Amino acid sequence: MSVGAMRGLRRAARWLKYRFASRALILMYHRVTALPTDPHLLAVRPDHFAEQMEEIRRHCIPMRLQELIEALRERKVPNRAVVVTFDDGYADNLHEAKPVLEHYGIPATVFVTAGHVGNRREFWWDDLDRVLLQPGTLPARLRLAMKERPCDCELGDARTYTENDYRQHRDWHVERQDDPSGRHRLFRTLYAGLSALSGGERETVMDELLAWAGAEPTARRSHRTLTTEELIRLQAGGLVDVGAHTMTHPYLATLTGAEQNREIRHSKERLEAILGCAVTSFAYPHGSITPESVAILSEAGFVSACCSHPDAVWQDADPFCLPRVVVRDWSWKPFKRWLRWWIDG
Repeated sequence: MSVGAMRGLRRAARWLKYRFASRALILMYHRVTALPTDPHLLAVRPDHFAEQMEEIRRHCIPMRLQELIEALRERKVPNRAVVVTFDDGYADNLHEAKPVLEHYGIPATVFVTAGHVGNRREFWWDDLDRVLLQPGTLPARLRLAMKERPCDCELGDARTYTENDYRQHRDWHVERQDDPSGRHRLFRTLYAGLSALSGGERETVMDELLAWAGAEPTARRSHRTLTTEELIRLQAGGLVDVGAHTMTHPYLATLTGAEQNREIRHSKERLEAILGCAVTSFAYPHGSITPESVAILSEAGFVSACCSHPDAVWQDADPFCLPRVVVRDWSWKPFKRWLRWWIDG
C-alpha cells in the first residue's frame, strides 16, 4: 500500500472516530440583557436566553462543568451533554440569567474577573463604547501614550457623533468589515492598543481617556459588575458555580510568568475568600494561553480551564484547554439549528 493511501486511511479512520463518538458542548455566554449598543456582541436578550435554555432542557443533557471533567477522566463523556458558562462577572448574570437557569434547572459556571467584584468601574471595553459610540462631542485632539501603539490624532469629523449617527449605526459590531465613521475606526484602533497593555497600564490609559472625554469613571447601571454580596447570592443554592477569570482580564500571553502567576493565583484567592469554598475552574481571558499558564493553573490547584477555541468536547479533550462555542443573541429557531449542528455533526 502506498504512503498516500495509508494517510488517506488514517484520515478516514479519524473522521469515523469523531463522527460517531460521543461529544459534549461547552457554551460561552457573557451577558443576558438588552443593550442599546453591543459592539462586541456580548449580550443575549432575556427572552432569547430563555428560549435557548428551554431547547437545551428538552433536547440535551445539561451538566455541571465539574461533572464533565469527571466524565473526561473516566473517558465516558455523555453524548449531547451541554455545559453553560459565563465569562467576566456582569451583574446581569445574577439578576437576568440565574432566574432562567433556575426555572429550567440548568447548572452553570460563571468565570468572574476577581478584581472587578465590587468595583464601581466598567470593563475597559465598555468604557470605550461609552466614550466613542454614544452621542456627543469630543475634544479635537487625542494623545494617549500606549506602549507600542501610541495614539496622537486629530479627530476631524469624528469629533462629533450625532443622535442621528447613533441611531443609524447602533447595530454596528466589530465582526463587520465596514467602519461607517471615524468614531468606529478610532474604536478599533484604541481597542487594539489597549489590548496589548497590562491591567495597570490599561487602567492608567483609560483614566486619561475618560478625563479627556469628560466622562465619569463610574459604571452605568446597565454595565456594572457583581458586588461582593451579589457574588455570594449568585453561588447560593448550588445551581451556579463560580470560576476564576484572572484579576484584571489581561491577555495572559502578553505577560511575564510572574505577572501571570499574580493574575491567576490572586484571582483564586480573592474569590475563595469571598465565597468560603474552593475555586477550581478557570477561563482564559480572550482565550489567551501559554504553556506557562497551564503550569501555573495546575500548581495553584485548578483542575480545569476553558479556552475560546470553537469545538465540541471529545473523550480525549485536555481539561486545561477545554474548547467552547460562543452563543449569540439568537431566537429559538436559529439557536436550535446551530446547536444541533454542533451536537449531531
